[in-house]
Amino acid sequence: MEECEALCTRLAVMVNGQFKCLGSPQHLKSKFGSGYTLLAKVHIEAELEDSDLQLFKDFIDSTFPGSQLKDEHQGMVHYHLTDKTLSWAQVFGTLEAAKEKYQIEDYCVSQISLEQVFLSFAQFQHCIECGKK
Repeated sequence: MEECEALCTRLAVMVNGQFKCLGSPQHLKSKFGSGYTLLAKVHIEAELEDSDLQLFKDFIDSTFPGSQLKDEHQGMVHYHLTDKTLSWAQVFGTLEAAKEKYQIEDYCVSQISLEQVFLSFAQFQHCIECGKK
């Protein structure tokens, strides 16, 4: 998908032989993508590791309802923020305001990838031959 994003000006996605979408990579991500990806690194004290990170996770859960924790490792968390009504300004403003309180060392907010858009369409693909041997 990275090659498609870099080289293609228009993409089409077909599911079960029917066109589902056609447009530029950015158009497809904007129209069919759902939310943002948030990666954050929280500074954790050795003896308070679980509580520091849990406070931040509770903050994300309450501030961005419907957010999904995808991965967590050594103070790094990866969230999918699913709320389509969120703006970049809201997400960045919220994280900047919380930076000191939750000891956020670094964070990255990005749009859903083209691969994730494609996979959301692929879940509707059914295989006619799969049941036959």
